[in-house]
Amino acid sequence: MSVSQSASVPVSSGKGLFGHPPGLTVLFLTQTWAEFSYFGLQAMLVLYMTQQLALPQAQSSVIYGLYTGCAFFSPFIGGIIADRWLGKTTSVVIGGSLMMLGHFAMAFETLLFPALALVAIGNGLFIPPLAVQVGGLYHEGDARRDQAFSAYYMGINLGAFTAIILCPLLAQLYGWHWGFAAAGFGMALGLILYLCFRKHLPSEPSRASVEARQRAPLSKADWKALSTLVGVVAVVILFRIAYEQSGNTITLWLSERTERSLSGFEIPAPWFTSLNPLLIIVLTPFLMAYWRKRKESGREPNLFRRMALGCALAGMACLVMVAAAYAYAASGAPVSALWVIFYFVLLTVGELLVLPVGLALFGTLSPVQVASMMMGAWYIAKFAGSLSAGFIGTLWQVIPTELFFAIGAGATFLAALILFWMGRQRTVVAAS
Repeated sequence: MSVSQSASVPVSSGKGLFGHPPGLTVLFLTQTWAEFSYFGLQAMLVLYMTQQLALPQAQSSVIYGLYTGCAFFSPFIGGIIADRWLGKTTSVVIGGSLMMLGHFAMAFETLLFPALALVAIGNGLFIPPLAVQVGGLYHEGDARRDQAFSAYYMGINLGAFTAIILCPLLAQLYGWHWGFAAAGFGMALGLILYLCFRKHLPSEPSRASVEARQRAPLSKADWKALSTLVGVVAVVILFRIAYEQSGNTITLWLSERTERSLSGFEIPAPWFTSLNPLLIIVLTPFLMAYWRKRKESGREPNLFRRMALGCALAGMACLVMVAAAYAYAASGAPVSALWVIFYFVLLTVGELLVLPVGLALFGTLSPVQVASMMMGAWYIAKFAGSLSAGFIGTLWQVIPTELFFAIGAGATFLAALILFWMGRQRTVVAAS
């Protein structure tokens, strides 16, 4: 059974933007503003701790890793709570409200840790049921569902791009509290949109049907799907170890070792990280069209091999930074921003071949009894990867920078090899 069956009445018969149900637009905009709030905070966090709170870099990296890790471990617990007790709509509203309060609390220096805790807990309740509702918009077998997850992922990055530009700029011009307050207002707007247009979303199943669903045993096919999904999580952790440095030590590299002047204006370091979501917004429609044509011609590659290629590209991005580190060591002065731009191009293309595919796999293969929980399990990879990336970040000033980036390259190339092997095994099984 798929996620689309987790709602009692799919609404795929309706047509809205680009031929999709109106509910996809509602979920797209809700997620966009939620990500605006989350990434607005994330873009400023390390610099806020090191510059405003005068915390040591190593301690700031650990706090950053613990926070982002907890924010994406909590969806596993939040998914269970949504499946068994709260239901999807209530879970989304409570989670979004907690995140909003956390962002506003960040405006007060003494509330740093309580604020981060509120955002992390709220994120856990908010993300899984919202993503499950995307699948719930479509009937079983509807070919538009995979495209819906790609569009949904683009919404995530639209919010991230806007936040990375606006929130640090407000912080730079008017003070940190303005940047954090903007993140809070973004979350508030997302909640308002969700509540005002929830009639377009899949209806909640009755309590009796929920209890009956939970009592239904998992089939052999369900267990096989779960084992596959767990394997995907384990491998994506390796990808995340390198990927999560883009918001951590890459920000420090931009701040301290990159020439950022343009016609007398110093470009804020966090602005460069907006290249990642901007490229996702631009490239996603082209990639969707490309893969659709490949599928129609019968030449669509194995999904595991597609993810393997993405990991390999991320490894090449890390190698670009290895070369940039050698250039910095040789010159002793900030190096060209072209290095980090090339890094983000390769990393983003790799991301588009890894993360949306994984999101769609979890949305499609998760058994209905544990739909929200398994969607939360997808974020375990981000939790473990963020935690590992945070602790690896403590080596930033301890080991040579070129060796630091080489660690990320090694992790992603290993992930590529494992995914390629998984794709080969899947091909062999299908052929037999």
